[in-house]
Amino acid sequence: MRRAARLAAMVAVAALLAACGEKPQTNAEGVKLDAAPWTGTGTKADTGTAFTASGWKVGDKGAWEQQLKTRAQNGQNDYTRDN
Repeated sequence: MRRAARLAAMVAVAALLAACGEKPQTNAEGVKLDAAPWTGTGTKADTGTAFTASGWKVGDKGAWEQQLKTRAQNGQNDYTRDN
């Protein structure tokens, strides 16, 4: 029984010491300034990421707000999705 307790204690100590080897998670680049959400990720129309809606123009706040309304109605409304 003592041997099992000693083994369990050694495993616990090893697990605690393993956490000491983790690297700190600091932001080396510094704080990034945020931009308005409708400014997009590119400087020209349709130059965003794969998640940018086709036909959307960079800086078009009205189209961006309309897309959010459409996504909220079609994608997050379970009643319209199921029926």
